[in-house]
Amino acid sequence: MASNLVRTKQLDKMRDATGFVAALDQSGGSSPGALKRYGVTEEEWGGDDAKMFELAHEMRTRIVTSSSFSGDRVIGAILFEDTVNREVEGKPTANYLWEEKGVVPFLKCDKGLVAEENGVQLMKPNPGLDDMMAKAAAGGVIFGTKMRSVIKQANAEGVKAIVAQQFEEAKRIIAHGLVPIVEPEVDIKCADKAEAEKMLHAELSAHVEQLAPDQRICLKLTLPEDPTLYNSFVGHPNVVRMLALSGGYSREEANERLARCKGTSASFSRALAEGLTKQQTQEEFDATLKATIDSVFMASST
Repeated sequence: MASNLVRTKQLDKMRDATGFVAALDQSGGSSPGALKRYGVTEEEWGGDDAKMFELAHEMRTRIVTSSSFSGDRVIGAILFEDTVNREVEGKPTANYLWEEKGVVPFLKCDKGLVAEENGVQLMKPNPGLDDMMAKAAAGGVIFGTKMRSVIKQANAEGVKAIVAQQFEEAKRIIAHGLVPIVEPEVDIKCADKAEAEKMLHAELSAHVEQLAPDQRICLKLTLPEDPTLYNSFVGHPNVVRMLALSGGYSREEANERLARCKGTSASFSRALAEGLTKQQTQEEFDATLKATIDSVFMASST
């Protein structure tokens, strides 16, 4: 388990520090696209998943070891389980991030999505969650987790089910001393996105208010049509931090929308890696990443 000192430092950073959370948790389903954008073709792993994950780890390693990536702007990072099980410069990835960079590590803990029903995609059953959480807590540096489900339509029954599932899993995670990032994403292509977001806000509010004083979560939500919609969660005693996902928006549009959401920090994946390629020299790579980090930091500082 994390020591009380480590835990306190991480909580203080996540609650109070200016900056954003890097989403470096591409899984088996999203890694091929991330690698392609990075300039690694599918021919380079030839259908071999082990090779694909190795190449994905090389990409993430280049990002986190860059001189442009540090805890003064990137306050946290979300990692895929495969990444947590690997090393960076001779240390377990989570330890490297916290001990060398001052970046708070989170673990992606969901197992993907089921087929759409009632306008939403719930998370797949996760019978191994408690074992995963026990292992994560035992490592001493992982602060929390992230789990994603997706809202496709403004369907009241579906939105109710998706939030209920998120909080049911969140309480299992909290029981292990970890802080879950609750992420019910609203698809940016949702035809009635603003209405879906209003439904989501109502359901989230009901569940947040039922949390005990010592039950803490982070919320990671799609950048809303109404930038004031989620203001009630900013500074809430049970909400350590409000985060926003880019959801497929370009970095420029994501930053513009984020800057209008006061008190919310970025947790971007695709938008964070935009413009980074394997073919860049280290100087080019560091400069591109620095420009990105600076722009996302500024948008998260409102």
